[in-house]
Amino acid sequence: MAQNGSQNDAAKQKEIDDWLPIASPRNAKWWYLTFHNVTAMIGASVLSLPYAMSHLGWGPGVTILLLSWVITLYTLWQMVEMHEMLPGKRFDRYHEVGQYAFGDKLGLWIVLPQQLIVEVGGDIVYMVTGGRSLKKFHDSVCPDCKEIKTSYFIMIFASVHFVLSHLPNFNSISIVSLAAAVMSLSYSTIAWAASAGKGVKPDVDYSYTAKTTSEATFNFFNALGDVAFAYAGHTVVLEIQATIPSTPEKPSKGPMWKGVFVAYIVVAICYFPVALIGYWIFGNSIDDHILITLEKPAWLIAMAKMFVVVHVIGSYQIFAMPVFDMLETLLVKKQNFKPSFILCFVTRTSYVAFTITMIVAIAVPFFGGLLGFFVGFAFAPTTYFLPCIIWLAIYKPKKFSLSWITNWICIVLGVMLMVLSPIGGLRSIILSAKNYKFFS
Repeated sequence: MAQNGSQNDAAKQKEIDDWLPIASPRNAKWWYLTFHNVTAMIGASVLSLPYAMSHLGWGPGVTILLLSWVITLYTLWQMVEMHEMLPGKRFDRYHEVGQYAFGDKLGLWIVLPQQLIVEVGGDIVYMVTGGRSLKKFHDSVCPDCKEIKTSYFIMIFASVHFVLSHLPNFNSISIVSLAAAVMSLSYSTIAWAASAGKGVKPDVDYSYTAKTTSEATFNFFNALGDVAFAYAGHTVVLEIQATIPSTPEKPSKGPMWKGVFVAYIVVAICYFPVALIGYWIFGNSIDDHILITLEKPAWLIAMAKMFVVVHVIGSYQIFAMPVFDMLETLLVKKQNFKPSFILCFVTRTSYVAFTITMIVAIAVPFFGGLLGFFVGFAFAPTTYFLPCIIWLAIYKPKKFSLSWITNWICIVLGVMLMVLSPIGGLRSIILSAKNYKFFS
């Protein structure tokens, strides 16, 4: 009887796991992973990289961009390797790896809050970005039309997610992800190609615009946060890898690493030309969004703005799927709700609209600045050094070995980023606070 009960419990558990959006089904192709990783990694923040360069300068800026690309590729490789570090066991979620390394309770409290800040915060930023880009597109193609508030465009953008959020899992949003990945490459190309087409400005100036040393320092710290926000895909990488079939002969890390590496090549193709060519052409006169600086040709810039909208639609869904999984896991496994379409509908609709992302995006116009403050507390750890700490805790490489030294270098640089970047973000919030209006 006990054995039958145990088998029934296991069968019920498997049925619930198969119903949850992560790891169901496990039939993804490696190129799906490329779409998902490109969409998760490249945000509209790529268009702010030339502005970050203007506060970093040529030497530090190029160094930080290269270091960030190399370090985050290395930590992403670690995540891929740790997905199946135990024979017959798959760590399908970021917090599961943390729990294995630090214990069930401590691991959950270390990883889960940071992961939620990244994913929910990222979705709010994408909601704001999508609404603002729609408004800019509208204003570009119809400059004489009646002024429409950004809030309404945010609601229009949110309405798309009332539909897309009910797609069941990562595989079902692959087409959305593909469109988003193509759009990110397209608007990045428009940004640097249109900049190069204008030629270097006759009076271009690459010096810092800050009038005092302290102002230059704070701007430098804020720019570090902009770069860190550009590499935010690690919180969903294990969830993406969970969609791949795996056998002892052909583990999931093979196709996953192929997808990740191709995605990182695309990231380099997008990030480096936009950052370097944009700064080279405009110097310190660059706006915080390169498409604002470009303005002309109007039709091309308007098209790029619509490409941004399509891309952040996909990015929103990639970051939302693990949150849906957490909410539905909590309701079904802890609160004993019955798995059903109604449960998913209420949970996901509430996330998109009433309780979190759309309302916050409309109500708090300074959330972008607030996120800059939180970058150091969540984006930097989950991307730059938490994978290294977990790696050291699990694999325990020999002291002063190459693996040990590499991980500690990443940890030290990541902690510096975690400490310094919020300082600039906090100052930015304080300086702009007088202009903030809720529901503006």
